[in-house]
Amino acid sequence: MTSPSSSVHQARKALGQRLREIRLDAGLTARALAALAGWHESKCSRFESGSRSPSEPDLRAWALHCGALHLAEDLVATARGINGMYVEWRRMERSGLRQAQESVLPLWERTRRFRIYSSWLIPGPVQTAPYIRALLTSIRDRRQLVDDVDAAVRVRMDKQHIVHKGNHRFAIILEESTLRYRIGGPEVMAGQLRHLLVAAALPSVSLGIVPLGADRSGLWPVEGFFLFDDVQANVELVSAHVTVTQPHEINLYAQTFSALADLAVYGGAARDLITAAIDSPG
Repeated sequence: MTSPSSSVHQARKALGQRLREIRLDAGLTARALAALAGWHESKCSRFESGSRSPSEPDLRAWALHCGALHLAEDLVATARGINGMYVEWRRMERSGLRQAQESVLPLWERTRRFRIYSSWLIPGPVQTAPYIRALLTSIRDRRQLVDDVDAAVRVRMDKQHIVHKGNHRFAIILEESTLRYRIGGPEVMAGQLRHLLVAAALPSVSLGIVPLGADRSGLWPVEGFFLFDDVQANVELVSAHVTVTQPHEINLYAQTFSALADLAVYGGAARDLITAAIDSPG
């Protein structure tokens, strides 16, 4: 797997290449453009190489001095999209957890095929309210956020309607360890696992579990990710939320999901693992 933030780097390079083409079409050298904009010449080079992100005023100045003012708003929109690909949690959650939950609703609604891999927790579409509350309370406390956990829990639960309605399909692969981590305590976890048994029987859900004893010589556990159709992957890091859109990276995540799915067990074997976790003391 490549770095989950490499999509951001590639997108910045692509924007830089576009800026270079606009400058060349205008018949300007980097030095001449910098002089017109009142910049140091190296600023143009950094923008074009993708090593520095241009601000919105920078992009409008670039378009103005290259005689391409009609392209300014498109360049700004592209840059905003890139900035949204790697978002620190402190920025995403600055107004609380509810808004962060609501921000993904349009993506969830338009996605038809979800592929979800998790190596550490039960994923959102099949979580119970007590499990969600335990997760979000921990996040609130760890990141010192405003207390809107109740509202955030309601939003996340409301999002689950797409599991039961509409033409949405969920392929979920979990590491067996996710069944054993006691999030919210034994009672909350037991309730979550019982709900997982019910969710696994839904027509819209395919659930696979990679056993602890699986041969991991070829593929070890990786970072958890969501694949939304074939157009986007989301990855959660310790510090940030990453959106992957580069086609070759989407393909890498799809290949990884397929390989993990081959390691998983399904049906009765998966239910046995869940039941064993429910019955496990602690």
